[in-house]
Amino acid sequence: MDKNKKELLRAKGWEVGSTEEFLELSEEELAYIELKISLSRLTKELRVKRQLTQQQTADLISSSQSRVAKIEAGDPSVSVDLQIRSLLALGASKEELAEAIMS
Repeated sequence: MDKNKKELLRAKGWEVGSTEEFLELSEEELAYIELKISLSRLTKELRVKRQLTQQQTADLISSSQSRVAKIEAGDPSVSVDLQIRSLLALGASKEELAEAIMS
């Protein structure tokens, strides 16, 4: 949010803060969410790069198209384990996984 908008909101009595402050997330919870988002983005990136549909990806990981959509959307019901297994099935290198984890 830009500085002017923050000042305008504060002037009208609003409190401006971050998402983690609003949700009262710990550093660990925030890091976990950011990790899942990074893995989700990499999953979609690799799927598109390999010109696969979500259904083809689902077949590759023995899952459903809707589950692949949830993986790519960062749905909270998707485990990190499934995200990693999906990335490996899509041919992600250890370097790509490490980069996703570090970002």
